[in-house]
Amino acid sequence: MTLSPLATQHCQPRKGSEHALDRAAIDGHLAHLAGWTVSADGKAIVKDFRFPDFHHTLGFINAVGFMANQEDHHPDLEAGYGHCQVLWSTHDVGGLSLNDFICAARVEALLDR
Repeated sequence: MTLSPLATQHCQPRKGSEHALDRAAIDGHLAHLAGWTVSADGKAIVKDFRFPDFHHTLGFINAVGFMANQEDHHPDLEAGYGHCQVLWSTHDVGGLSLNDFICAARVEALLDR
């Protein structure tokens, strides 16, 4: 896997609808993020990550949490045995901002093997 240029960027404060991305920008960013999709309401991107056991799932959650705290941009997480669904959105813009794609790319970089 090649590291996305998005993964080298950092989140910036983005408040207001002027920071919400349009569908063309969303699709352009998704082209660099394998397996990520837009949620049914169009206001988030989501991916389900699979792991061999809960121990590995929990390690992934901790790594994502550490990165999210550093970026001051936090996902919704849903976890179970062997999987974790990660959902990024920017509540302050009412949809998707560049921050969501930066963080999704950083999550992918955590798993770059």
